[in-house]
Amino acid sequence: MCLDSKAARREAAGRTYMDKVRIGIIGTGYIGNVHGRIHSGDERAEISALFDIVPERALAAARKIGGRVCESREELFDNCDAVVVCTPNKTHVEIATDAVGHGKHVFCEKPFAIGTEAARGLLAVADGGNGVFQVGHNRRYAPVYTKLKELLGSDAAHSAHIKMNRGELKNPVWTGDVNVTGGFLYETTIHLFDMMRFQFGEIEELVAYGSQHEYPELDEFSVIFKFKNGFHSTFASSSDASWLFPFERIEVFCHHRTILTQEMEHLIDSKGFDANFETHSWAMTEKEERWGYVQEDRAFIDSILEGKTPPVTALDGFRSVELVESVYEAINTGKRIRFD
Repeated sequence: MCLDSKAARREAAGRTYMDKVRIGIIGTGYIGNVHGRIHSGDERAEISALFDIVPERALAAARKIGGRVCESREELFDNCDAVVVCTPNKTHVEIATDAVGHGKHVFCEKPFAIGTEAARGLLAVADGGNGVFQVGHNRRYAPVYTKLKELLGSDAAHSAHIKMNRGELKNPVWTGDVNVTGGFLYETTIHLFDMMRFQFGEIEELVAYGSQHEYPELDEFSVIFKFKNGFHSTFASSSDASWLFPFERIEVFCHHRTILTQEMEHLIDSKGFDANFETHSWAMTEKEERWGYVQEDRAFIDSILEGKTPPVTALDGFRSVELVESVYEAINTGKRIRFD
């Protein structure tokens, strides 16, 4: 499909029939309520429909954010313009495909899919639809990472060290169930796999090592990435590292300069030959903005109403899944993985 043609149809649709986007949320657990609260506070959107396989959850959400509680997906599709998919990881492909088939704009929480083939199939579906398809990689919008992107735009980075640990896989209990998550890398680490592409560009090759310790799957990872522009980085991710701050960090090394992020709280910029540094802090910012949820939801509405491509596309979602599967492949085969 011609991207220009698709964008033109989106723009025409946004101009001609919609001044307020009716949002339908499928899956009204924690993240469904986060998106619901944000959209309910946006005058350009309204929560029009909710569906959850546990009706009591949908009823509880409706009391807080509004919306009609639906008995089926079909009923939800009949009462919304855009669908926000907030269900367990392994259900994303089937539900998002159904939503696109019903002509809806789709916001699909990460991960885009489980497995490369499933991701390739959903990518084809998303590209074949006329609506907006956005993937929920919220970190891209977090102020700490947009600031990092800004700083790197004026300085050439050489390499980086990245870590994204999880303190435990006990709470909620499903985070440790590979049958729900698709694997540890899908539940947590995929966020910063997407972030690497956002900050540093496309990856050329990787080598990875992994081991299993506390949970019934690979739960400890060390990866080396080489990027097509010559940049390289190390990456570590552990499932049982405790909650020592910061559990998420990017250290970027430039010419006599280190830029360091500490979760979504702080960015430290050290330049020159002296032991001086500048600190940027978002610790007092509301969490939903600090973590980028507010910004990504606004971007979704912007894309619908203005008929433009969303900042995090289906292709971005596919690439993050491709990276996850490539790390697993590298560990299981002992081979270096190269990307065309």
